Amino acid sequence: MKKAITILVLTIALGACSQTEKGAAIGGLGGAAVGAAVANNPTQGAVVGGAVGAIAGALIGHASESGQCRYRDRYGRVYVARCPSGY
Repeated sequence: MKKAITILVLTIALGACSQTEKGAAIGGLGGAAVGAAVANNPTQGAVVGGAVGAIAGALIGHASESGQCRYRDRYGRVYVARCPSGY
């Protein structure tokens, strides 16, 4: 039961993230899993694989963003417009 609640909380938290953050999280988890499975030292492999996967995932996630942000007006309506510079 605790595992299910933990997975549910993490899924909800990840759902609120941008594509860059999602890509970094997914890439980091995947890289850590592959690194731990392939390396002679599983701990070191997980750390290196997680770092490489997070960087690659963030780059891929950022490339898939369209430069559009979601905003909410004072009446609660959601609209999409160009993001401010720096996002």
